[in-house]
Amino acid sequence: MKDLDRLAAPGTPERELVDRLTPSSLPRHVAIIMDGNGRWARQRGLPRVEGHRAGIRAVRDTVEAAARLELEALTMYAFSTENWKRPRWEVRTLMALLKEYLAKELRTMVDNNIRFRPIGRLGELEPEIQQGLAQAVELTSKNTGLTFQIALNYSGRSELVDLVRYAVAAAHSEKLSPDTIDEEWVAAHLTTAGMPDPDLLIRTSGELRISNFLLWQIAYAELHFTPVLWPDFTTRDLIQAVADFARRERRYGGVVEGGHDNTEEAAE
Repeated sequence: MKDLDRLAAPGTPERELVDRLTPSSLPRHVAIIMDGNGRWARQRGLPRVEGHRAGIRAVRDTVEAAARLELEALTMYAFSTENWKRPRWEVRTLMALLKEYLAKELRTMVDNNIRFRPIGRLGELEPEIQQGLAQAVELTSKNTGLTFQIALNYSGRSELVDLVRYAVAAAHSEKLSPDTIDEEWVAAHLTTAGMPDPDLLIRTSGELRISNFLLWQIAYAELHFTPVLWPDFTTRDLIQAVADFARRERRYGGVVEGGHDNTEEAAE
């Protein structure tokens, strides 16, 4: 891990957690359902737009912290296919904030070796946003650090529907045999193809559901729920979630003999 002093100050509880982590104890891929912007604004007597704006700051801090932890991938749920049901003004606000984020953060991603990758039904977004996303993908394509995936106009069910449509069309044209379809084939034809499945799924705001997010990919993910509203989510919260993950035993349906703590200190 790099720049530890910028990640967590020496002598703090967060730094103690970071210092106990080993590369093998870290999740390769963290996925986050960012929830609570509206409640954050309501609690402060502010319009919802201010909650979304504050949420952008939390995105920036979390991406930077994930890069300093040297995670392989970070996927954040920014806009679902169901979010189109929200009031038009709110959808417009969210899209405007997305354009603002891309304009302001692209150079930061380039300079910090972060590879940007949007997933979802991107062709249904307005052309200006599609162009901004494509530019960010192109300018960061040669970066080799953290892969930052942002889920836009995405849902796990729509992703699986799109995959079934592709498979049926390919089989109809005799380009695909049913015998070819296995778990590896499915994974290779999802929007996340080429990326490891999430090891850790974090959801903020105290809600205990996965909201149609990465349904195939999180089959064996560890779940971490926090009551913290997304705009209040900090590097400390990410470190605590990662440290919680490091203490768990992952069995994948099997049995682990002589289970142990994945941090440097053995469990008592």
